[in-house]
Amino acid sequence: MLGKSRFSVICTLLLTLTACATQQTGSRSSVVSYLYPDKAVPQTLTAIPQLTLPLRMGIAFVPGTSSNRSSNAMPWVEVQSNPLTENHKAQMLNSVAAHFGAQPFVGHIEVIPSAYLTAGGSFANLDQLKAMFNIDVIALVSYDQVQFTDDSKLSLSYLTLVGAYLVAGQKNDTNTLMDTAVYAIDSRTLLFRAPGTNQLKGRSTPVDLQKELRQDSLQGFLQANDDMIKNLETQLQQFKQQLQQNPDAVKLNYKPGYGGGSCGVSVMLLLLCLWLKANGNISLRQAAAPRQLQ
Repeated sequence: MLGKSRFSVICTLLLTLTACATQQTGSRSSVVSYLYPDKAVPQTLTAIPQLTLPLRMGIAFVPGTSSNRSSNAMPWVEVQSNPLTENHKAQMLNSVAAHFGAQPFVGHIEVIPSAYLTAGGSFANLDQLKAMFNIDVIALVSYDQVQFTDDSKLSLSYLTLVGAYLVAGQKNDTNTLMDTAVYAIDSRTLLFRAPGTNQLKGRSTPVDLQKELRQDSLQGFLQANDDMIKNLETQLQQFKQQLQQNPDAVKLNYKPGYGGGSCGVSVMLLLLCLWLKANGNISLRQAAAPRQLQ
């Protein structure tokens, strides 16, 4: 009887270890939840957004949340979600800000810490940011990252202490989505948006699981951020083309010294028009049209 009991215990333990054990963790933030917390769309303040060039722009992460869901959770390890730290956010925001700052139509860009954004703050919060940081346009960055940890057949080696330290029996998948949505604050209008994605696959021992997941989480965010910046350039060019094709979609104003008005600028514009007409590129009337977003 004793032998049968031992055999039953061993079989039960093996079946438990070979069962599909999955742990899912994640962290996310949503522009929709931030701007429309009550699922009601506020009425726009003006029909046509107005942009004053060069732009004074802000960029910030919207408030986020974390989650931890499991299925047949592994009894020997507890996986915890790892939301972005403020240092990580600042690093990524600065890289996006550098891209926007290189555009000739952006005069100033302000990196806004997360502490200034309130969960569900909606456009009232954006109005506060506009007054505090003297900005007219804001780029809201959101993210959605999910990490899966599964047992592999190598997890049988965890029956020994050496196996738990040396055998990489955990399969880790990290899926990351980032998104930048650029809004004109006064009109509450979405100007354009750009996503970025990344997927990482890795393995780890149960002892090093937390460390590996943290590293994969950070790398997933950084690489998704790089992909988002590439897409921002594409979306920005498309936005410029839309303005050229439909100049009435956005009203452009110009600060003194930027959009013309001085004698020197007028002379330069006239010379440019004559040169373009002589070369047959565009008509004089087209060349003298209001300046578009550059």
